[in-house]
Formats: sequence, C-alpha cells, structure tokens
Amino acid sequence: MIPNRFDGRLSVITGGGGDIGRAVAAGLLSHGLAVALVDLDEEKLHLASNELAVNGGAVSTHVCDVTSYSSVRALVDSLVSIYGRVDYLFNNAGYQGEIVPTHRYPHEDFARVIDVNVTGVFHVLRAVSEVMVDARFGSIVNTASGAGSKGPPNMVAYSASKAAIITLTKTAAKDLAPYNIRVNSVSPALVGPGFMWDRQVRCQAEADSQYFSRDYSVVERQMVESIPMRRLGRMDEIAPAVTFLLSEESSYITGVDLPVAGGAV
Repeated sequence: MIPNRFDGRLSVITGGGGDIGRAVAAGLLSHGLAVALVDLDEEKLHLASNELAVNGGAVSTHVCDVTSYSSVRALVDSLVSIYGRVDYLFNNAGYQGEIVPTHRYPHEDFARVIDVNVTGVFHVLRAVSEVMVDARFGSIVNTASGAGSKGPPNMVAYSASKAAIITLTKTAAKDLAPYNIRVNSVSPALVGPGFMWDRQVRCQAEADSQYFSRDYSVVERQMVESIPMRRLGRMDEIAPAVTFLLSEESSYITGVDLPVAGGAV
C-alpha cells in the first residue's frame, strides 16, 4: 500500500455509521484522505466519529436520508461549499430487509429495500457524479453483495436490490468513463462478527425453510461451510478492496464487481 496516496482529497461514505462503513473510513483515513461520513442514524455517526478520532484524521459527520433526493442534493452542495470538491464515493448505505420466503414477504418491506438499496444508491450516485463530471475526475464504489448474483433463499428483496446495483454499476461506468470517472462495486459475502451477520443467522433459523436448520448454532455452521475458505470475512478485509478500487492503482478498472467472498463466487 502507498502511504498518503489520497492526500488532500475527499471521500463520501454513505452508511458511514455501520460496520463496513466504519472499517472503510478507517482504511481511507490511514492513507491521508478526508472522510465525510453520512448516515440516517445520528447516534451511529457519533459513535463512529469517536471511534475513528482515536487514530486522528479529518472526519466530518452528516445526517442524510438517501431516499430523499432533495436531502442528498443539499448534502452534496454543502460538501462542495466546505471542501470545494468530492473526489471519491463509497456508496454503501443499505437495508437488509426481512428474511422470509417469497410467498410471505411483506410487500411494504420489499418497497423499502428497493427504496434504500437501489433508489438511494442512485440518488447519491447522481448528485456526486454531477460534481465529478465538472471536475473531470472521480472514483465510485457501490456496495453490492454476493446475494445479487447467487440469490440466497428467503431474501428476495435484498437479492433483487443487490443484483440491480451490479448492473447499475456497469451502466454508470459506461456513462461516466468519458469524464475520467470510474464506477465499480464490491460484493462481500458473509462478513462478521457484526449486526448483519447475527441478524441473518437468527432470521434464517426462524424462516423455517428446507435450506437451514432451525437451530441458530447449526445455521452458523451451515453458512460458514458454504464458503470455500470455511470462515467469515472480516471488516478489515473489505476496506482494502474498496481502497484499491477507489485509488489510482485500479486506474484501468471500471464497471467491475469485485467479490470479497472467500471463494463463494
């Protein structure tokens, strides 16, 4: 890794209060990048900011609902007025949704998952890319998921939303390439420990399907055994992949979805 290769530049991280957002922020800060953490949850932002401040670096926090384009637009305008630029985007805000079979999936929750994971990602991509087009420079990484290509059981909304992100990334990469802006995505598989891992194991056990045991500890083992490397990914293994795709070390890579999945591809 090249120290301080982002010096003087700014990255926006949506979902910045979550486990992956914080891990990526820590990685980018270690390379001299200023980070604007964005989340809907003010308490999570406060905790993340305190955690990151221990090691120093320029961190600002911003409460924003990515499902509202006017809120996203106001946020980006504010960042440009403060920093004069937005160079990088980790478009990471997401919502896991219910974990139940398709025939019982709540239609209201399906709409919410799509609103956050697809429409919200587009809102941020749209507003930030406009700034990047003017600057003729930028790099964007969207958070997809192995669910978007593998279609795990009992996660119809989440799987659909992440499949959309993979193809959204490919189209945006083509549209923005003439402006020296790259767009890629990362697809983590099973990453933990953390809130989403614990919740997914519990909910799959409770879904009462043929695919998983109803015993929590057995479900954990079944999931881990589906990974060729036979272990969960760590948060600090996601951050280097995102850092690489944002940086000029990947300057000829765009429109790619990078699995960070222990061989589960």
